Amino acid sequence: MHLSENVSTLKPSATMAVSSLAKRLASEGRDILNLSAGEPDFDTPGFVCDAAIDGIKAGATRYTPPAGTPQLRKAIAARLAERAGREIDWEGVVVTAGAKQALFNAIFTLFGPGDEVLILSPYWTTYPALVSLARAEPVVVEGDATNDFKVGPAELEAASTGRTRGVVLNSPSNPTGAVYTSAELAAIVAWAKERDVWILSDEIYRSIYYGSEGVAAPGLLDLPESALGPYVLIDGASKCFAMTGWRIGFTYAPRELSNKFAALQSQMTSNPTTPSQVASLAAYTQVEAADAAVAEMVRAFKRRRDLVTTRMRELLPGVEFVDPVGAFYLYFRVDSFFDDEVTGATAWCSKLLEEQGVALVPGAAFGDDRWVRMSFATSDDVLEEALARIAAGVAAASPS
Repeated sequence: MHLSENVSTLKPSATMAVSSLAKRLASEGRDILNLSAGEPDFDTPGFVCDAAIDGIKAGATRYTPPAGTPQLRKAIAARLAERAGREIDWEGVVVTAGAKQALFNAIFTLFGPGDEVLILSPYWTTYPALVSLARAEPVVVEGDATNDFKVGPAELEAASTGRTRGVVLNSPSNPTGAVYTSAELAAIVAWAKERDVWILSDEIYRSIYYGSEGVAAPGLLDLPESALGPYVLIDGASKCFAMTGWRIGFTYAPRELSNKFAALQSQMTSNPTTPSQVASLAAYTQVEAADAAVAEMVRAFKRRRDLVTTRMRELLPGVEFVDPVGAFYLYFRVDSFFDDEVTGATAWCSKLLEEQGVALVPGAAFGDDRWVRMSFATSDDVLEEALARIAAGVAAASPS
């Protein structure tokens, strides 16, 4: 079959593929502990669901403007303004069918053939794929494991050329859980501003942060407006409000650029799903209830983070991992377990799934097949059992 070059190298999302396989095996009766999923295991808050149901009954089932309803865009802008401490132009907000579409809109609009986009590694599997879809070239910039893989101006400068037009930044990070400090963000922003390079800041996990309770992770809007160069902020309702299936994300960018995003979206999906926009409006306007729901979820994730890191040190001493400061992933190194048959994390994860019934995502999805990602967005009991099985699998494979 002859296919367009647009998709000739495109592969399915590796993270979603593992999750789908784990679910299929479970449906066949296998005892599977699925720690591959990148979504909160909490229910969407009741007041958000109620708003959607009420909206549907009231007739909120028709088209909206491509960029989303003005009410939702204004509500998102108001929350961003609280965060930034300055006015935010609501017409710079474009609501999308999830943060993935927000990223696609930005990458496809800003970059094209001949352009290079710096992708900080380890990276979420979709970033380089979207850059390639735009016919631009993803350039992987590797961070140092001793610094939780975070990248600074020196690494960016070494990887950049005269064709560098963008940097994709993700903090808190998927897959590592690392978080850039305000000072680290400021240094990257200054580097990009000086070179007129766009920063695409994916802050979808910003609310899932284990610093001070009730405080989100540092983000671009925490910096003075005068410090910022060209940027697009990407965020959404999926992670912070446990609304992954509702598919609501957004971008915030200069109004002129946002108009282009909306025009592109009008030719692709017309508009984000209307009932989901109604639900998200409740999440972004009923601030007290929303903040309480987020805080409850973050407290649970922090307890699980502490459980997982403690048990890792007890059951698998000496195994290197990134101590997550945000998001809900543990990224750990497994190449010390390789042998003549198992030569990469992909093979190691396959063996673990087959023999122990534990589903993890191999690091090949994130740019390094020596590491794996574990989601701790599940119950304490499941995490305890999964870690025990992983340790048993390691012990069984070790020479006696």
